[in-house]
Amino acid sequence: MDKQKGSMMADQQLPVVLALTGASGVIYGVRALEVLNELKVPVHLIVSDAAALNLEIETDYRLSRIKALATRVYDITDMAAEVASGSFRTRGMLISPCTVKTLSAVANAFTDNLIVRAADVCLKERRRLVLMVRETPFHAGHLELMIRVATLGGIILPPIPAFYHQPKTIADIIDQSIGKALDLLGVEHRLFKRWGGR
Repeated sequence: MDKQKGSMMADQQLPVVLALTGASGVIYGVRALEVLNELKVPVHLIVSDAAALNLEIETDYRLSRIKALATRVYDITDMAAEVASGSFRTRGMLISPCTVKTLSAVANAFTDNLIVRAADVCLKERRRLVLMVRETPFHAGHLELMIRVATLGGIILPPIPAFYHQPKTIADIIDQSIGKALDLLGVEHRLFKRWGGR
């Protein structure tokens, strides 16, 4: 039992790889980073240029403030980064928000940047990979890409609001979506009230 506890504690110290891409909804990635920081879960962060631009357009956050919350920050072109290798252990990866372009690259193992390479590492090492695909509506090509990623072992989690927890604010809606993503990565949290039956 003690051995099992020790193993679980060791897993808790493994970093989450978090990538922000250029889809609308960059606040989802920002909020995930804030929560992981509050929970003292190490975060290895990659921010695309388009995500940095959306940060300015959609929020009041500065990129420097976001980077300061992460344990490690990588340049998207750094293909020699730790997270580019399967021998570097992580608890998994969250891409939030995830553009269709990134979805397509992951589906086709087109590892031309560190975000896609890190995602590909998660797939090949059988680690959790969660893609918060942010696009609407979807055409058949988008859906085919999602099926391909799911078949490879990734998890598609569009940030679709739920209302059973009776959200009062936009922040409540965001937290529920982020909470679902953290559940999939095995991170304990109290971001929303869970369904307990009627």
